[in-house]
Amino acid sequence: MNRSPFSPRRVGPALARIRTTGTRAAVDWNARMLAEAADGTRRGTRWGRGALALVPSALAVGVLGAGLAQGALAANFSVAGQPFTLTSNGVEGSGFGAIVNTPAVGRPDGSTTTNTAMARVGFASAGLAGLCGIVHQTIAGVPYSLLLTGGQKVTATPPTAFSTDIDASNLYIQATELQSYGPTTLQNAVLGQSADQVTVAGKPLTGALPGGFGLGSAGGEGGSSITLHGLSATAYDAEMAGALVLPDLKIRVVAGSASTC
Repeated sequence: MNRSPFSPRRVGPALARIRTTGTRAAVDWNARMLAEAADGTRRGTRWGRGALALVPSALAVGVLGAGLAQGALAANFSVAGQPFTLTSNGVEGSGFGAIVNTPAVGRPDGSTTTNTAMARVGFASAGLAGLCGIVHQTIAGVPYSLLLTGGQKVTATPPTAFSTDIDASNLYIQATELQSYGPTTLQNAVLGQSADQVTVAGKPLTGALPGGFGLGSAGGEGGSSITLHGLSATAYDAEMAGALVLPDLKIRVVAGSASTC
């Protein structure tokens, strides 16, 4: 009786040979890859390395974007030990306060420093005329920029008049530089108030020292207000401890060091 060529007696040894050959080939290939990686010679574009470097940022941005897209979210923007820029066509805020402090700033090696004086600015509530956030980073020696935008388009030259389309409560910005490009209106504010007496939404600002410089309210909580025509901040942290309503959220990654959104 003729046996089928696919009988168990014939198929078994054949599968064993395939497994042995395939395993040996995989081992040989892996050894070659390790040897090539060890000799320091670059061969082609290492997409895998770049992709892995992007994964943490992509996941973080994705989670943030998903939450903001639903309407409102308590959010915190920060880049460890690295400043980023925030710009807007204008800001209208109430319950305004500001102090000078020296927060802990992370270094690339994991340590921290408190040698940089910064302004911590807070708003109990604020309306923004568009928002543009730019983070510069480098992957495998190649610079790129992460752009986060919401609301109306932020222009390089702020408009003379603006209307707000982004609402934020308990907004705090930790910055080495914060400036307005047009007239700034302060109402019911005290310039030179002791830093530990400045409150925003009923709470003192983090890092306030008794006798330190502060800008607070003359009329109790929520009594001060500010209008900034155009805003540009070099920040280390931007925190929305309350809620941020951000319409038309867009997150993009572009090559190079972008200066505008």
